[in-house]
Amino acid sequence: MTATIETSAVTKRLRAVGAAREFGILVALLLVIVAATVANPNFLFSADGWRDLLLTPSILVLLAVGQAVVIITRNVDLSVGSVLGLSAYLTGRLFIDLQGIPVLAVFLIVIAFGAVLGLVNGALVAFAKVPSLVITLGTLYAYRGINVMWAGSDRVNASDLPREFLGLGTGQILFIPILTIIALVVLVVAGWVMKNTRAGREFYAIGSDPAAAELYGLKVTRRLLTAFVLSGALAGLAGVLYAARYGTVSSQAGSGWELDAVGAAVIGGVAIFGGSGTVWGAAIGAVLLLTINRALPILGIPDFWQRAVVGALIIGAIVLDRVLAIRQKRKLLEARESGE
Repeated sequence: MTATIETSAVTKRLRAVGAAREFGILVALLLVIVAATVANPNFLFSADGWRDLLLTPSILVLLAVGQAVVIITRNVDLSVGSVLGLSAYLTGRLFIDLQGIPVLAVFLIVIAFGAVLGLVNGALVAFAKVPSLVITLGTLYAYRGINVMWAGSDRVNASDLPREFLGLGTGQILFIPILTIIALVVLVVAGWVMKNTRAGREFYAIGSDPAAAELYGLKVTRRLLTAFVLSGALAGLAGVLYAARYGTVSSQAGSGWELDAVGAAVIGGVAIFGGSGTVWGAAIGAVLLLTINRALPILGIPDFWQRAVVGALIIGAIVLDRVLAIRQKRKLLEARESGE
């Protein structure tokens, strides 16, 4: 069973296409950075410019990694923005209501909280057999409603949070922001698991053909639950880092981030139809997305066109995925016919 997944010609070709897509996105990112730096050298060649280039995408990278795993299984998680916001507010409340609680304990509690919210999504998708788009759209509003009901008009302020915790959002190690290091560690671990473990290969197999995965005897339900739990846990971690980064948390924290996470994954080469792409590509897509948002005003492009550029990238990525999928099918049919 495992050998079939590993040696599949389709899987190998899709990975080759994914690698090419990642390289193209990386080149696009470098071109954006070069163009913005030429227009304003401070974009890169200044302490704040270099720091913001690394720090700004860190939280979105975490969401994009979790989103990529879910999309690879041919699903989507639209609730991550609400999970982030609810987790960020929970972070603040833990520090306010439990004076002296260790920072590590807060991380563990909030990550577990996010995982539980993800498990709710996964269970509804896996057992109720309802499309993930519908389920997570519903939980997006449900989780946001809980946050609004809980927080009301109150908010968590930086003065309510411990200094050592806030230091995570501004601190650096060897000129690299701590938040960036955390995101990079998560990315490396997730990338290794997706590439080198049986569980990672099964995510791709399920996304490529769920019916065939069932016939092979893969534990589809368990993998779907795992994907959504991972997405929720990373959204919980992103919520903790959001609180550390910005200090102030209201009931609207994280609004709209779910679309950025999906956009980052799709732009980074994760096929919206499932079965191909990598978490590395999703991370590069997240960096590209936020770098474009910073670079376009420097290049003198109006706000409307900034949004249009991002929209065009997402549409272009989806169209490209579809074209590549059609070509791949044709090549496989031709190969089978020639073999016969």
